[in-house]
Amino acid sequence: MQAIAHGVDIVEVARIAEMWASHGQQFLDRCFTPGEQAYCLERRRVEEHLAARFAAKEAVLKALGLGLRGGIVWTDVEVTRSKDGAPGVVLHGRAADISCARGITSWLLSISHTSTHAMASAIGLAAG
Repeated sequence: MQAIAHGVDIVEVARIAEMWASHGQQFLDRCFTPGEQAYCLERRRVEEHLAARFAAKEAVLKALGLGLRGGIVWTDVEVTRSKDGAPGVVLHGRAADISCARGITSWLLSISHTSTHAMASAIGLAAG
């Protein structure tokens, strides 16, 4: 495997908490898949987990060299967890198309959070 793209992002937990408080379910539905919502909402520190996934989405979009343009929506990037707890990425829609066109066949994702900040690093890998 060869690393061909890398993105990093950091998010203030208070910013995500404020968006959730202001926009409620509309914010959750716009930014997070049903699976991400279910995972975060059953955690003790919900805002930290939401912020970590938000940072991961931003990191993936940066690795793709984009942002929210060209038809990409927040839910095109889904943060998953393996059975052993490792975070992963599943792309949908336009984000998946762009990733494929850039030769990215898999992702490495690292997420960390504290009570004030969440950060993520995403590395796009190509076979070969």
